Amino acid sequence: MLRIVIADDQTLFREGLQTIINLEDDMEVIGVAGNGQEAIELVQKLQPDVVLMDVEMPVMNGVESTRHIKDKFPDTKILILTTFAEDNYIVEGLAHGASGYMLKDLQADTLISSIRSAADGQFMLPAPIATKLASRLYESSAIVDTPFARSRMSEHVMDGLTEREKDIAALIVKGFTNKEIAARVFMSEGTVRNYISVIYSKIGTSERSKAMILLKEAVESKKLDT
Repeated sequence: MLRIVIADDQTLFREGLQTIINLEDDMEVIGVAGNGQEAIELVQKLQPDVVLMDVEMPVMNGVESTRHIKDKFPDTKILILTTFAEDNYIVEGLAHGASGYMLKDLQADTLISSIRSAADGQFMLPAPIATKLASRLYESSAIVDTPFARSRMSEHVMDGLTEREKDIAALIVKGFTNKEIAARVFMSEGTVRNYISVIYSKIGTSERSKAMILLKEAVESKKLDT
């Protein structure tokens, strides 16, 4: 039985998570907290397997709470609940030992599978979060830019793209112009531009040069070819 603590200052969201999780035969919510300090106290008292940790909370935020919990209970798995408005916390949360991130608008089945995977020691990083983090690898020295780190992020960059978007991404990496891409995929140039805008949005940049860097490593990681 996986024993879970939920820390979130929004009562309805917290109760919704609790209801979903308690429907599972192998999971149980054993405590809920409304802020980061309460989360620390619950972990000390109950020693759960997994903590679902909101970022923005009163008294103490989720990232700071994560740091305290991992210092004292390193085996506790912490999944940070986030929205794109909170993406400044991505690097900091990972640095403090979070087991991954979950977007607050995820589906119930994804929530459950993410909790199980985190409990098994897997690192959970949804594609939209991974692409933002991958982008930051090239904009900041907050994370050591090693081949291993780049590879871990590149594994996820393509996951958020459709098959057609992957085809176009591979052509972008090869240096084709929008007009040349349009001819190869049998689309109008305007349609290709729309696809490229969506791709840029998904990988977290609006600059073609940065997009090519991110996509190049992702394409090589996935061994895509067109």
